[in-house]
Amino acid sequence: MPSNSLTPDTPLAAGLYVVGTPIGNLADITLRALSVLARADLIAAEDTRHTRRLLAAHGIERPLISYHEHNEIQRSVQLRDQLREGAAIALVSNAGTPTVSDPGYRLVQAAAADGIPVVPVPGVSAVITALCAAGLPTDQFTFIGFPARKKSKRAQQLAALAALPHTLVFYQSPLRLAAFVQELIEALGDREAVLGREMTKLHEEFLRGSLSVIGAALDQRDAVKGECTLLVAGVTAPPPAAVEDVDNALQQALASGDRSLNDIAKALAARFKVGKKQIYDRALELKGRR
Repeated sequence: MPSNSLTPDTPLAAGLYVVGTPIGNLADITLRALSVLARADLIAAEDTRHTRRLLAAHGIERPLISYHEHNEIQRSVQLRDQLREGAAIALVSNAGTPTVSDPGYRLVQAAAADGIPVVPVPGVSAVITALCAAGLPTDQFTFIGFPARKKSKRAQQLAALAALPHTLVFYQSPLRLAAFVQELIEALGDREAVLGREMTKLHEEFLRGSLSVIGAALDQRDAVKGECTLLVAGVTAPPPAAVEDVDNALQQALASGDRSLNDIAKALAARFKVGKKQIYDRALELKGRR
């Protein structure tokens, strides 16, 4: 079994060490992570310049090699060969835990297939950091990471998530965040949510409230900066009376014939705080029965 000793002069056993690193505050690194990084034969880093600064802050000098989304496939082959030869390799990302919405799973998969020890060295993860401070249910959650880049695929993705009863966790670029919040309102309804921004850093911030409240707060800013993690409450089953109210409202709107299905769905989604697509699909059902 790989050694867990913290003694710097103790050789590190052969294997792949998946090492968590800080997501902002440099103090958020474990003694064990520092010990592994100080003794690894090689450190595979998402950005060698970033990792070199982290190592320098702790007086560590080790060989580094780049390992990122653009070279992950070929690098995995190279590192697999070194692991087979008995190397102790540490895998790190720019921030947080490797393989969690970051490169690394291919190398872990290859090492495991070869029977090479894969050793988790736990550390910070933005997912868990956000969940523990959000105040939304954490007994079950779905981590989506970054949503699809294409709008059509993103719409399909959100439609598939609309019926899930547990907390949803997204990463999103600050440049796309405000528009994404509006897409969430249309797809999921105006649910409770929490936005974690710049977590563990000097300007750490949590915005809480409905998606529309968070969206309005973002619209008031000249720019949104920093790493953003958005948590959205799961769907809650409406009481039978609420379902009946939706159907009655839909039937009245359809009978009037003065608005498109899209306009009806948008208005009733905001009124009843449910997903626009759910209202739209129900409208099609009711229209088909007439």
